[in-house]
Amino acid sequence: MNYTEKFQAMCDAARARIDAVLPEQVDELVANGAIALDIRDSEEHAKDHIPGSMNISRGKLEMIVEGKIPDLHTEILCYCNANNRGSLSAASLRDMGYVNAKVIAGGLGAYRQLKG
Repeated sequence: MNYTEKFQAMCDAARARIDAVLPEQVDELVANGAIALDIRDSEEHAKDHIPGSMNISRGKLEMIVEGKIPDLHTEILCYCNANNRGSLSAASLRDMGYVNAKVIAGGLGAYRQLKG
């Protein structure tokens, strides 16, 4: 997908200020209590997602996340199809005080490549 220059710059800036986890780390982190957070739309989530992930669409994230994940120290692994929406979401969560909000590098695409 082709993105506008300003949108891509915003995503790149978000990615530069958050931590990323590798796709091969996801299953272990989730097994140890992290939340894989699919920030794609519900239709996208219904087609495919990381097993056990929570779905909150990017458009509603800031409005409802506190009711779904009240602990600001929860490790949250945001993901989308690749990187952009996941990075924006992790940065937004960090701004809201979620100190362990991260992005899954490469998103669902990278996770699926790993899983074959």
